[in-house]
Amino acid sequence: MARDVFPEIHEPAPVRWLLANPRAGWVWLLPRLWLGWQWLQAALGKVGDPAWTGPQAGAALQGFIQGALQRAEGPHPEVTGWYARFLRDVVLPNAATWAKLVAYGELLVGIALLAGMLTGIAAFFGSFMNFSFMLAGTSSANPVMFAVATALVLAWRVAGWIGLDRWLLPLLGTPWEPGRAFRR
Repeated sequence: MARDVFPEIHEPAPVRWLLANPRAGWVWLLPRLWLGWQWLQAALGKVGDPAWTGPQAGAALQGFIQGALQRAEGPHPEVTGWYARFLRDVVLPNAATWAKLVAYGELLVGIALLAGMLTGIAAFFGSFMNFSFMLAGTSSANPVMFAVATALVLAWRVAGWIGLDRWLLPLLGTPWEPGRAFRR
């Protein structure tokens, strides 16, 4: 009898229920809506603002980056050297493009989370933005938003069940199991 070299490790029943049972969608509804609203509010302050998406696009982001670069100095910097170099050498010279990416990215993440549409993907990109903001030395609500987004990523199968994912996920499927739209 051959022993399985890689035995399957099962999660506890309450975790399986929380992350995989569609009835748990009710548990995820309030955190998802809260996070979506946070992103939508942040985006609405930027989309249409000339310093973010208008004629002076990038001006607001340049100010943010300059502040982050200052926090990268001194004996105990809040911003790591490699991230400061990324901000200085990649983001700052292309501030207008990055400002629009941030503003419209926040808008898309907010709308998708509020609608429960591709919730895991939206939460991933939201957590990526939160992580980037934290690397730049800001905190405010970012750590809490990052934690909620991470939980939504883990619960991607059911976090948007009370939303459009109830229909989208079976239709689209996953890369390892195509949905109805991709079956012949």
